[in-house]
Order: sequence, then C-alpha cells, then structure tokens
Amino acid sequence: MAMAASGGSGDAWAVMERFYAAEAAYVAAGGYGKASYEQAAACLDPEVVLHQAPGLPFTGSGTWRGRDGMERFLARFSEVWESMEFLDQRHWVDGDTVVVRNRVRFRARATGREVEALILQLIRLRDGRMLECRPFYWDPAAIAEACGWTTPQAHDEAPAG
Repeated sequence: MAMAASGGSGDAWAVMERFYAAEAAYVAAGGYGKASYEQAAACLDPEVVLHQAPGLPFTGSGTWRGRDGMERFLARFSEVWESMEFLDQRHWVDGDTVVVRNRVRFRARATGREVEALILQLIRLRDGRMLECRPFYWDPAAIAEACGWTTPQAHDEAPAG
C-alpha cells in the first residue's frame, strides 16, 4: 500500500475526507432530528456495511447495513458523543481499499468527559462510495469509561491450560 497522493487513490481518500467531515458535523449538530444526514449518505454505497466491535456504548448489534442502518448508527453514535475532533489522520490507499489511522478526541454527552482514541479503520469502496468499514479501537475500555460505562478489567495472564 502506498500513501495516497493523487489520481485514483486520492479519489478514495477524498470520499473518506467528505464522510469524516459529514460525520463530525452530524455529531456536532446533535444527531438524528437535528442534523442533516444527506452529506454522509452521499458518501455511502446503498449496500454499505459497518462492522463495529461489541462492548462499546454505541455499537449495538455490531453490524449496521445499508444507508438506513448507517443513519441509525450515526444517530446512536450522536447520542453517546457530544463532539468529535480529528487530531491526526494518516491513510494508505490500495485501489478501493483504504486504511486509516485516526486519533480522535471525543466528548461524552453523559459525563462531559473527553477521551482521545486511536482507531484503525479498514474501508472498502465501490464506485466512489464506502461499501464496508471495520473500525478497530486501541483502547475500548477508555472509551467506555469516558461514557460512564463499567467494563470488565482485562487480564494480562494467559488462560489456564
């Protein structure tokens, strides 16, 4: 994979930049019923699938399908977060596959706490729109804690065998 610069790979990254800006604007406006979903939806393939890891305050079932599913996800996401700010983004593009390393600062609605998160996303595009997204959170416990969720503590020991 090469760092995106221009041409076809730049087009894939341009789609993601538009989506990230629309996502942040949606959250800042307060989410469903308060924000327009049009700009985000324009970046999404009609058959888009988002695969979220279980155990976070906004993941729900973990799989969100279609533009309607993504709108439901963003509505839930906006219930949890009051704001999100992209502090650093690095990306690599290979054809219709984009890997993004995001450092994001979130502020939780329930607690007012801020948390910086490192998120790696594996994204596939089709015809210039997001088709599939798999985000991987470096520290899900910190995210849950900022939102006031309690999570089981991780253990460093190997399982008994």
